[in-house]
Amino acid sequence: MGNFKDLGITDDFIKGLTELNIITPTEIQSEAIPLLLKTKTDLVGQANTGTGKTAAYGLPLLQNIDPKNKVVQGIILCPTRELGQQVAKQLFKFTKYTHKIFVEAVYGGEKIDIQIKNLSRPTHIIVATPGRLIDLVNRQVVDLRNVKTVILDEADEMLSMGFKKELDQILKFTPFSEQTWLFSATIPHGIKQIINENMSDDAYRIEINKKDVVNKNIDHQYIICDEIEKLNEIIKFLKSQGENRGIIFCKTKAATQKLTKQLISKNVAVDCIHGDLTQKERDKAMRAFKNESLQVLVATDIAARGIDVAELSFVAHYQLPDQEEYYTHRSGRTARAGKRGISISFVTSMEMKQLRYFEKALGITFDQSK
Repeated sequence: MGNFKDLGITDDFIKGLTELNIITPTEIQSEAIPLLLKTKTDLVGQANTGTGKTAAYGLPLLQNIDPKNKVVQGIILCPTRELGQQVAKQLFKFTKYTHKIFVEAVYGGEKIDIQIKNLSRPTHIIVATPGRLIDLVNRQVVDLRNVKTVILDEADEMLSMGFKKELDQILKFTPFSEQTWLFSATIPHGIKQIINENMSDDAYRIEINKKDVVNKNIDHQYIICDEIEKLNEIIKFLKSQGENRGIIFCKTKAATQKLTKQLISKNVAVDCIHGDLTQKERDKAMRAFKNESLQVLVATDIAARGIDVAELSFVAHYQLPDQEEYYTHRSGRTARAGKRGISISFVTSMEMKQLRYFEKALGITFDQSK
């Protein structure tokens, strides 16, 4: 498919997409959009971060909303508030030239009273983290009886964060829903259960680059050093990057905070995000990173979900993740929109085994950095 018009997207949406410089559909968009526009169907889409999933489900959802009917017609569930905010913002931008479609994002960590007030206005689509949505339904602030489409975005991540019970509960809140669309980078056992229990047997399946789960435009590199040398090595790497920007990943909040302090003391323009920050603190760090007053963001895996910052040149793994899915998600923050990027791991000789495992599991090759 050459363009969005061929896929069935209307001119007023295309005008918004063109302004965002979204011209050529990605593989998942080409496969999902015509299907979801024409057919009421359950869908399981297996695709990576950075493949354009938000537009793949967002455009058909928006185009099928009846703006005159001022009830909630679609819900999108996301694992983190960052991803929720990101998705809501993206949908808002898609609708710049269309009839007004109202999208509201609700998530934990924000005062619930403000969200309740926002939901008293007409709302067509709710983007939510599972726990907060259940809270709002229990308070009878949200009526989901008119919901026709339920979307689970980054379903594997919601599962690994322990949201299985909440997802099952929400899917029971929407008895008149006509279709469930589930998007996930991986399909572990728990996701298979959700599919079997809540979706039709003939759910349509799209697998994008199953063998190629990691973006081909990423160069995977590593530097071998002792634990005590890691700080010096990362500072050397940052110097070699000049003004290039990126994210450094740690496994724990404590490591994130410690590394940030160490980098600040070496005059690196850096801040961190982790689970213990207030929403205000996270927003402040993200704003500074997006407007380029920070060169580097240090983050834990969970906190970094939904971070979509253009032009990130690198991702650095100060501490390796335990699971290959996390490596995929971390690396997916760079090399977006067809650009190239570096994913570099700082490892001890003992950790090389983990890299070899990632190579096998993900079908990638790590090169030793010069």
